[in-house]
Amino acid sequence: MQWMRFSHAGATGFGRLAGDQVQVHRGNLFDQPEPTGQMLPVADCQWLPPCQPGQMLGLWNNFRAAAEKNGWATPADPLYFVKAIGSLNAHGRAIPVPAAYDGRVLYEGELAVVIGRTAQAVSLADAPAHIFGYTLANDVTALELLNRDPSFPQWTRAKGMPGFCPLGPVIQTDFDPSAASLRTLVGGRERQNYALADMFFSPAELVHRISQDITLQPGDVILCGTSLGAMPMKPGTEVQVVVEGIGTLANTYG
Repeated sequence: MQWMRFSHAGATGFGRLAGDQVQVHRGNLFDQPEPTGQMLPVADCQWLPPCQPGQMLGLWNNFRAAAEKNGWATPADPLYFVKAIGSLNAHGRAIPVPAAYDGRVLYEGELAVVIGRTAQAVSLADAPAHIFGYTLANDVTALELLNRDPSFPQWTRAKGMPGFCPLGPVIQTDFDPSAASLRTLVGGRERQNYALADMFFSPAELVHRISQDITLQPGDVILCGTSLGAMPMKPGTEVQVVVEGIGTLANTYG
């Protein structure tokens, strides 16, 4: 089942995607939403981020292939940072070029977990029940800000600029990450292609581990990290993050 949020005729809403139509629902996406009976052509709607997270967390060094190539140690715990809510962006929208930064900006195609139930210190066995579904993300990064001050890595600043977290296009509730791969196309050329099963910490393990530290609420998002192939992008370039079964998240930088 695929869920989307949209803007139509000056109002926002959400619903189930059914081909080229959206079946509009009312209520709470995470608590038994009800169909209104209204169907809208997707072409007449503007895409919105598929959920409204209160928290967005991202992973670093969560893929074995990238760790092996870069000489990074196997992490004992998930290495995560905060993506500022102001960086949230939607499918089809531009990623703004930062006004006060003229260095390299990276794309990072990623799978993202959407929380469906409050998760606080949940067990690994119970963690899947707290996952509502999965969406796609581009964890955009102002690379040269990360270590500009050698005494304090600036993860939040480098990854939290306006528009630096495109999410979408939909939340897929019936998806098995262990059997899928993610591709990132930049200007139509494939730059990333990696198996999601290569994670050090699976989505369920991330929910389990992170919920020991932070209470996760419905709609919160965990970006699972990226693998090989993340590179700088030039203004005017379209970046597409693709996972079969979820869809394509497409945004143009600048």
